[in-house]
Amino acid sequence: MHDPSQASPLPRASLPLRVADLPPRRPTRFHLRPDPEARTAIAAELGLSALRKLDFVGEVSAAGQQDWHLNGHLGATVVQPCVITADPVVTRIETEVTRHFLHDLPEPTEHEVEMPEDETIEKLGNVIDPGAVMIEALALALPDYPRKPGAELGTEEFAPPGAAPLDDSRPNPFAALAALKRPKRDEG
Repeated sequence: MHDPSQASPLPRASLPLRVADLPPRRPTRFHLRPDPEARTAIAAELGLSALRKLDFVGEVSAAGQQDWHLNGHLGATVVQPCVITADPVVTRIETEVTRHFLHDLPEPTEHEVEMPEDETIEKLGNVIDPGAVMIEALALALPDYPRKPGAELGTEEFAPPGAAPLDDSRPNPFAALAALKRPKRDEG
């Protein structure tokens, strides 16, 4: 008997395609538009306030005898808290997504490995999941520091009680110490 509480947290965002079932001579098209429940789960996973829209359309096609390519377009409307005010910031994301799934991807042999220059390359497994690619691409496209228009960091002044805080108009006391340390020229 299937227990729904043990289901994947993002069932409506997943679309696993078995590589063995993909037709090698024609592309397999996909169009993912997660429902509100799935968008809520994705928003929670990515730390978003909300995920209003999410649409991923594209195709998976053969590249040679054993490799596969995924090309798609991701569109999303996300809501994140402003890094300054914590007010909601709405961002529209439109990005092209490409992944190359290689059958013969060399395995690293050393403990420390350099990242490949081509970040679109992945090891080919038994399935290609456009839903997982969609979530990863969305995470990579999110603004790191969303800022509400007009929000600016203020300046804070810290000084002991009764002392004036340092600012650019007053000389830096460390500059005066550095001047004392400089060697004096012979006056002649």
